[in-house]
Amino acid sequence: MAHLLELIEPAGDVVAKRMFGGHGFFHGELMFGLVAGGLFYLKSDDGNRAEFDARHLPPFSFERKKSGKVMVTSYRQCPEEALDSAERMEPWFRSALAAAERQRKR
Repeated sequence: MAHLLELIEPAGDVVAKRMFGGHGFFHGELMFGLVAGGLFYLKSDDGNRAEFDARHLPPFSFERKKSGKVMVTSYRQCPEEALDSAERMEPWFRSALAAAERQRKR
């Protein structure tokens, strides 16, 4: 967790909060990322989904306990190379923040 927070430090006030057996990453009130199953996922929408699709990065999905239905979320797996440095991570988290902001405005 500390490593991810260091990578995202240029965004400023970012915190990780425990939720649903993982962690949500927030900038202010905006949730733009999550860690689940040991993987880091970033917020996507129509404005940035093509970036993730171009790299074949899968969405975060989970199975509902009661119904067994698989739920696919708007969070997509972060590219491996972005986990190596803050410089490589910056465009990805900025894109995820923008997607979270667009969702908030709806």
